[in-house]
Amino acid sequence: MSSPKDPANHNSKPEKKPLNDFAIGSAKARPRPYKLTDSQGLYLEIKPSGKKFWRYRYRIAGKENLFALGEYCSSVKNPNHIALAEARFLRDEARKLVKQGIHPAHQKKLKLNVQVEANQNTFRAVADEWVYHTSKRKGWSAYYLGQVETILKTDVYPTIGTLPIDAINPRHIALILGRIESRKAFSVAILARQWCSAVFRYAIRQHKANSDPTTAFKGEISRPPVCNSKPLPLEEIPVFLNKLAGYGGHRHTVIALNLLMLTVVRTKELREAVWCEFDLGAAIWRIPAPRMKKRREHLVPLSRQAVELLIELRTLTGDRKFLFPNTRRPQEPIGATSLNRALEYMGYQGSFSCHGFRSTASTQWNELGYRADVIEVALSHSEGNAVRRAYNQAEYLTERRQMLQDWADLLDKLRASGPS
Repeated sequence: MSSPKDPANHNSKPEKKPLNDFAIGSAKARPRPYKLTDSQGLYLEIKPSGKKFWRYRYRIAGKENLFALGEYCSSVKNPNHIALAEARFLRDEARKLVKQGIHPAHQKKLKLNVQVEANQNTFRAVADEWVYHTSKRKGWSAYYLGQVETILKTDVYPTIGTLPIDAINPRHIALILGRIESRKAFSVAILARQWCSAVFRYAIRQHKANSDPTTAFKGEISRPPVCNSKPLPLEEIPVFLNKLAGYGGHRHTVIALNLLMLTVVRTKELREAVWCEFDLGAAIWRIPAPRMKKRREHLVPLSRQAVELLIELRTLTGDRKFLFPNTRRPQEPIGATSLNRALEYMGYQGSFSCHGFRSTASTQWNELGYRADVIEVALSHSEGNAVRRAYNQAEYLTERRQMLQDWADLLDKLRASGPS
């Protein structure tokens, strides 16, 4: 009696062998689609066009289903290449899902949706959302908003702007900061790290990211020592005033530099000053909080000499919004470098800038014995205690008015004495 495996046993079915690359490559197109079976539900469907597609047949809850794995291609150069080995791997991954009662096609669609959402949540898209949300909530000034947008656009977006925000890692951040530091823009690097961190923290709150890859770099960038503009020595002040009187540029530039000396405000605060902030009758300049560095209103008592200059300036620009309108774009104030360029023209390039007017006045006031607290308020330096800050602003107004008038009178005497 022959055994079941005996070839003589005609009732036994031939054993199906798994596919191989030769068999797949040799399969030719037929008038109708047909299948080449591999194993464990995997088969290759050959279309009349000659194209070949991998399919995986499985059952869930007793119902048969098909899962399309992709097109067979023997060329590894084809980006959609799915060879036999990869098809079996994909089948095995699908089988694991089937054992859990999960349809592989559903899982594939879910992953695709997640990826599409990730692609939409690029760093730039989330950063733009953060900028709009934060600037509106915190009332950023136009200057600060422009600074944030410029650094992100120039130094951050070229590297990670198009990447899904949750795919960004510390190596990307290191690359950004390294490029900025290579040009020795250390302050920019610090700001870039801070603002990137704010974007990631916003993304975490919005469930668009899981971590902040900038934290490893916090405190790692050293800011170079700040070289504040040196004050003019007392003996140099008459020389400067003489040069200013002989300056051949626009009259409003001369007035602006004189007002910087007389009011000791920051250059930006004077450049962006508008006429509605001034009460020349009461000799007071009220700078609103949004224009101040510390976002607090600042009162500037005006000396007699400052009022006289403002009255003259009104004849020049009183029909404009700004005290010092841009000559090309009158609806905007003069540029940030205009006044410093005038100082450079007068011979002070690299040795004195507009910021030096504040340190010059402060040095002289301290040497003349004025109270330190009054000087600090006059310079609009920060005061930690809010109650004391409000008290000082009002309480010291009379003292500041006298101090600024004394300063204006001293400048007149030094101007009259001429350079030594």
